[in-house]
Amino acid sequence: MPVESPLVALPVKLNMCLAVVAIHALPDWPLIIAANRDEFHVRPASVSQPWQDAPEILAGRDLKAGGTWLGVSRQGRIALLTNYREPGRNDPDAPSRGRLVEDYLRGPLSASHYASSLQASGQTYNGFNLLLADEDGMWYWSNRAPATRLTAGVVGLSNATLGTPWPKLTRTSRAVSRHLEAIQGSGKTSARGAPDTETLFNIFRDPVAPADHELPDTGVGLERERMLASPFIISESYGTRCTTLVLKRADGQIFFHERRYDPSGQASGQSDWLVDTRQTANAAISAISAISANSANSAHFVNSAHSANSANSANSANSVS
Repeated sequence: MPVESPLVALPVKLNMCLAVVAIHALPDWPLIIAANRDEFHVRPASVSQPWQDAPEILAGRDLKAGGTWLGVSRQGRIALLTNYREPGRNDPDAPSRGRLVEDYLRGPLSASHYASSLQASGQTYNGFNLLLADEDGMWYWSNRAPATRLTAGVVGLSNATLGTPWPKLTRTSRAVSRHLEAIQGSGKTSARGAPDTETLFNIFRDPVAPADHELPDTGVGLERERMLASPFIISESYGTRCTTLVLKRADGQIFFHERRYDPSGQASGQSDWLVDTRQTANAAISAISAISANSANSAHFVNSAHSANSANSANSANSVS
């Protein structure tokens, strides 16, 4: 049963998120992202899909303020946004942070150049963290911390600066690391040594909060710290709306999986997509209807997303036109 959220009376918007990024942790998978989007359930948003006005972009959409929290482009750009938690420092007239992701995905700038372009304009936004990736690597940029180029390894991001050791971030980062280390140590061939999507989804569906003495003190009060402390948040008004996996393979294919949840924490739908950056045609972003759990060679393309009951993995099937 969902519990009533202590955030109900909170006057400012909180868009809590949790992300773990693995760079060159597996030989054939140079970039792996797993992330939870936490938000008020009444805030309208579209499911992740190619945008009608920008079909080269695959992302969800904030239907209230515009922009998005995580997206991929047909050119192989990837961007992810989290808000920086700092009660009492929220400007209601500041521009939407979701536009930062949209502008990068739409624009021509490289990840490093886009991060540099935010040095001045970024200060007009409320606090945020931004991860930007392209074929040359991944950058972290925040208007609360210096820009950093990410190197090989596993790192986590929530609503403080990169790698801040909040318990939920430490727990999920370690769990993802253990999963990838198990694959790497298994001696599997690269075709089989893919991250397992169900394992990653389960890691991010952890509703257990840490003990009170482990909680961070971010200024929201003990009751709210408790409610926000688990990797997966369940309440009637505010909680984890979706988990998204972005799995980039060395051959240029990007597998994008979004599993959505209702206020009770039950899966309510799923979308699975393949972005083939090797292609330039409009068909380079394709929905995946049924993905085998055991290989990573290809995919079965269709024109619509499917429900959470379909089999899912980054692993493989047969492509058709």
